[in-house]
Amino acid sequence: MEHLARVEGSARTAVRRLTLTGFRCYAHLRLDLGEEPVVLTGPNGAGKTNLLEAISFLTPGRGLRRARLTEVAAHGTAAGWAVAASVQSCGQTVAIGTGWAGGEGEAKRMVRMDGQPLRTLSDLGRVLPVLWLTPAMDRLFVEGASHRRRFLDRMVNALDAGHAERSAAYMRAMRQRLTLLKDGRRDDAWLAALEAVMAAQGVAVAAARNDWLLRLAPAAAEGHGPFPGAMLALTGGLEEELAAGAAALAAEDAFRDRLRANRGLDAAAGTTTEGPHKGDLAVTHAAKGMPAHLASTGEQKALLIGLMLAQARVLCRGEAPPPVLLFDEISAHLDAERRAALYDLLAGFPGQSWLTGTDAALFAPLRGRARFLAVSDAALSED
Repeated sequence: MEHLARVEGSARTAVRRLTLTGFRCYAHLRLDLGEEPVVLTGPNGAGKTNLLEAISFLTPGRGLRRARLTEVAAHGTAAGWAVAASVQSCGQTVAIGTGWAGGEGEAKRMVRMDGQPLRTLSDLGRVLPVLWLTPAMDRLFVEGASHRRRFLDRMVNALDAGHAERSAAYMRAMRQRLTLLKDGRRDDAWLAALEAVMAAQGVAVAAARNDWLLRLAPAAAEGHGPFPGAMLALTGGLEEELAAGAAALAAEDAFRDRLRANRGLDAAAGTTTEGPHKGDLAVTHAAKGMPAHLASTGEQKALLIGLMLAQARVLCRGEAPPPVLLFDEISAHLDAERRAALYDLLAGFPGQSWLTGTDAALFAPLRGRARFLAVSDAALSED
């Protein structure tokens, strides 16, 4: 990209400088970093997760907490906030900044790269892929499909930077169509136009998910040391049609016809009864042949980490830069063997990793290989 400036002798991905202004508990923070993993330790509420969330806002989407822009302003003020970073990526550096200006009216996110406004957020994903695991995701396999679908689409977007925009276009058209149907406004021309958008974008979303599955499944099945291999499958009408060999244009036409035929059903149900918004990701513990939702809590956490590591491996094999990995309270539900194995993998990984926890002793195997920072009341110090 023309915005990037050359840095000699490096092909790693890292946040080399992070600056926060009015973000959550940080009135102002500037943090200069190397390429090594970053370990943040301190009591609950000290501000550790807020730092990971700030990095996650340097990618498309609403960050790892899925917060509204107004919710991350310091102490809930209307003064606005900003996150800026100098990022090392593909042997180059780029300055990224994002934030909210504050004030009244609708919140709008601003994004700049090397001082220039970005036309599309997908450019962020091409420069800085970010993958994360949070404690809220520990129940991914036992909660509803919407949580797994969100996880799936974030993983897909890391491989296909345009996926989020296509998903958003599909959802906008779906909401507009449903509003017309609920209100009883049977404007056939407008409904047909919206259904055409849903069909085109919906098939593209399903195709991207299938492509992700083909690329990730072999790496996921292999496992990573004590992190078990996983068998993956996608469920959903469009995904299954395309996987069975249906041509994209034929699938698009058929989906558009079904949407038209389902207008009465969808109006009565108050929801769109068919489409990629109903898809799901099925995960099976490969060695045991056990569905993930039946595995123990520790095994589910290990499966999640294994999926994240498999995704990172696939990204490293392609043209995308290695991802930055965010692990919030990662030691929960992991035994000492798995913690040590994970730290060894992260220490040698070409993408920077950030880890948080309340007990620095749990990260002892990373001493000498990572930057340790103690966090207390939004203040950072060397640990």
